[in-house]
Amino acid sequence: MAATAGGRDRTHYLYIAVIIAVLAGIAVGFAAPGVAVELKPIGTGFVNLIKMMIAPVIFCTIVLGIGSVRQAAKVGAVGGLALGYFVIMSTVALAIGLLVGNFLEPGAGLSITEEAKAAGDKAAEGAGGESTAEFLLGIIPKTLVSAFTEGEVLQALLIALLAGFALQAMGKAGEPILRGIGHIQRLVFRILAMIMWVAPIGAFGAIAAVVGETGLDALKSLAVIMIGFYVTCALFVFVVLGALLKLVAGVNLWSLLKYLGREFLLIVSTSSSESALPRLIAKLEHMGISKPVVGITVPTGYSFNLDGTAIYLTMASLFIANAMGDPLSASEQISLLLFMIIASKGAAGVTGAGLATLAGGLQSHRPELVDGVGLIVGIDRFMSEARALTNFAGNAVATVLVGTWTKEIDKDRMAEVLAGRIPFDEKTLLDDGHGGPVADDSPEVPEARTGKGVPAKV
Repeated sequence: MAATAGGRDRTHYLYIAVIIAVLAGIAVGFAAPGVAVELKPIGTGFVNLIKMMIAPVIFCTIVLGIGSVRQAAKVGAVGGLALGYFVIMSTVALAIGLLVGNFLEPGAGLSITEEAKAAGDKAAEGAGGESTAEFLLGIIPKTLVSAFTEGEVLQALLIALLAGFALQAMGKAGEPILRGIGHIQRLVFRILAMIMWVAPIGAFGAIAAVVGETGLDALKSLAVIMIGFYVTCALFVFVVLGALLKLVAGVNLWSLLKYLGREFLLIVSTSSSESALPRLIAKLEHMGISKPVVGITVPTGYSFNLDGTAIYLTMASLFIANAMGDPLSASEQISLLLFMIIASKGAAGVTGAGLATLAGGLQSHRPELVDGVGLIVGIDRFMSEARALTNFAGNAVATVLVGTWTKEIDKDRMAEVLAGRIPFDEKTLLDDGHGGPVADDSPEVPEARTGKGVPAKV
């Protein structure tokens, strides 16, 4: 235990280094923008290292979660409940974005330049609307392993679901395979823990590049929509999600956000909520939510529960229409923005995804507004920060709520973890047994991980 505590203590220096790296990146971006832009590959490389691990993390988590549950109906209930919740919350986020956007009237009085038109056309290239049939067919990988080699989250999710249900149907014959996948999961998280030690370097390169590219002028000219968007996201998280979390689960939002503080710092430094996905899975399991709930809700939410992106699409569309001198009527707002929400299905929370969805949606629905996308390109990276943070918070809250509704959560353990009395093992990201010995050859999920009184084999 002393060694474990020492490992946790050493990781504090890692995140202090991330903060220092972010500040240094901002300084370099302002002092030497030309040099800072050249540092962009460093940040991209770190994010790619994290994304490299997402498919195996999702596969191991879902297979172990589903394979250890004996009732397939329970898995279906969790998935159905999660998807229903995602639809409702996306609608709420859409409504809030509309209300605030109409109140602020962002973009009014701006005039679009030829440079902005060119930037808008560039952003729209290759971002054309995708049909529902193409989207559904895209979920099916070309081969059984291409889901892992191509980095498609939904494809990895499909393969993991199929493997999990197959192992579930195999019964005892599948237990050796479950044990093997359990060992692979430990390896995957150990590699991820090693990657995290280069986070300060990645954060420095990413922040320096975006400050060097954007500069201060773009921030001043577009401060209204940027600040309005940040305020709207904060209102959604702290008022809507906070109230829902307190009423349903009896959990204080601040305590949950504090528990996930390091993940939020990682997202800020990379502008990608995907960079924190593996850690979110590990931390929610540690908090006492069952593996099936975490394994199904979190990966699905990363594709379908994009609350921050929904708010962004509404406010950015209103901003562009006002700046183009062609404000949207109430009926046009509803039709366009509902279309934009549908167009964003399956989009992962990665840098630039929101801008591409915005450009593609406008091109398909209101092509005359595409030129205006260039007005928002300069600050999209900073708005991407808020999108990623809001999406991440929404998925964390969603998992706690689904765990509460399905009674697949250990509330006593959650209270202890959020109070800091059962610390998360930063050394392995797994915290095997959560302080108690667990046999490596056990095919079952430790009971402490699935919730008090909720065994892995239901």
